[in-house]
Amino acid sequence: MRSHEPTPTLEFRRPTTGEELIRFEHLKKAFGPKRVYDDLDLTVRAGETLVVIGGSGTGKSVLLKCLIGLLYPDAGRILFQGQDLTRFHEEDFFAVRRHVAMVFQGAALFDSLTVGENVAYPLREHFPELSPQEISRRVAEKLAWVNLPGTEGMMPADLSGGMRKRVGLARAIATDPEVILWDEPTTGLDPITTTNVNAMINSMKQRLGCTSIVVTHDMLSAFAVADRIAMLANRRIVQVGTPDEMRRSTVPEVRAFMDARRGEMEGMEVAS
Repeated sequence: MRSHEPTPTLEFRRPTTGEELIRFEHLKKAFGPKRVYDDLDLTVRAGETLVVIGGSGTGKSVLLKCLIGLLYPDAGRILFQGQDLTRFHEEDFFAVRRHVAMVFQGAALFDSLTVGENVAYPLREHFPELSPQEISRRVAEKLAWVNLPGTEGMMPADLSGGMRKRVGLARAIATDPEVILWDEPTTGLDPITTTNVNAMINSMKQRLGCTSIVVTHDMLSAFAVADRIAMLANRRIVQVGTPDEMRRSTVPEVRAFMDARRGEMEGMEVAS
């Protein structure tokens, strides 16, 4: 429950790799009679790629939306560098979104804006002091990073699904965020585009030194990008571990999830 007391301005400092950056603590969330979380705990370390897996409707995307203030938990805390975001009001999340960017499942581009205008949007919102020339430079840089140089004048309707996904990423990284949230980044994509998206997730970690939280049910993608994997089931996190630890897991919910996806993981070494 949000407090009505004034909230402090977000104070962000560059974290040390491996230290706790984000903590979801005793989260509860429901939509009417549907309980999503009963008592969810999860820690995210600076510099890692944490993948959250789970079946459809388990609340993976809800977790990301709670972190950036698009949804609020019913109880519990979300700590960002020790600061309780559940006390923040909607307007307070403007500062949070300078540091935490989200790549939405459907790219969520503005169809009436060009590619360049889409990528420039967060720069104009968060950095009004930037000159048009500097904004254009940053837009061109980020489009080049996602292998779409020179596409500033194109419209979203002219792009393939994979290209739209890349423009969504360019927009998300325009502000050089410290945290990138990926909402089902490979859903509906062909295998080649999926491989390219996985490579982009890994390359952003190298280019920006950022922390990533990826929610997916795609196990090939999860194992391709994860430093650690967290399994969401039965309204809580049932296990967190490295990819190898999750492959060898004896936790029933993890084993059932892995077994159901054994076909897509053909060729990977999965514990029996």
